[in-house]
Amino acid sequence: MNQNITEEPQIEFDIDGEEAPSLDSLKLHINFKPKGNYNSIKNTIARDKAYFKRVFQTNSTKAIDSASHYVYSKLLNDIVPHWYGTEWDFNGHTNTPNDGEIACGYFVSTTLKHLGFNLNRYKMAQQAGLTEARMLQSRDELKIYSGLSFESLKQNINSVYANGIYFVGLDNHVGYVLLKDKELYFLHSSYCDDKVVIELAKTSPCFSSNIYVFAEITTNKNLISSWIVNKRLNVPAN
Repeated sequence: MNQNITEEPQIEFDIDGEEAPSLDSLKLHINFKPKGNYNSIKNTIARDKAYFKRVFQTNSTKAIDSASHYVYSKLLNDIVPHWYGTEWDFNGHTNTPNDGEIACGYFVSTTLKHLGFNLNRYKMAQQAGLTEARMLQSRDELKIYSGLSFESLKQNINSVYANGIYFVGLDNHVGYVLLKDKELYFLHSSYCDDKVVIELAKTSPCFSSNIYVFAEITTNKNLISSWIVNKRLNVPAN
């Protein structure tokens, strides 16, 4: 295990990202194209979790802080890029990026499972957005907004959240929101584009909703702790 994992992640990027031509990958330091072998990435994550668990046993604060950066980088720049371009279908549930089809809920649950979270990707994907959010964070810690313009929503999000990756549940859709330097980006299996995309939330037709349910992922200490110790994420009972 490379001991420099506790440092700020060194994010590589591809300046020719074809899946999001309106976004500047060089400026954002985000991979738009896959790198490496997907199964090897998953195997590396599994090995790295053992390192974080060892650190957690002696210094939980250090382990959680370091793992938060790691989860952010691995999800955004290693796992998700392999899924860009995968075809959307309402009933899609492929376990392999760009081989078959993937629905929005399965895109989230499958990428989280491949990132190393202990969950049933079928059960999670079959839940309503609010229930999916509650699998990641307690209900009293969720942020729920309704009846807001995008600019008002953006202002609210920036007032309560730091840079990171968040789950969002909409009226009839779910995905990830990347908050980076005050801007919101939507990563999702898009029924508007019929494929997995990353785009500005402001201009995404799929991001329009009467309700927005946000759950923290990379900034969620309890969730990161669960990732480290492999605690099961279950569908809430009620």
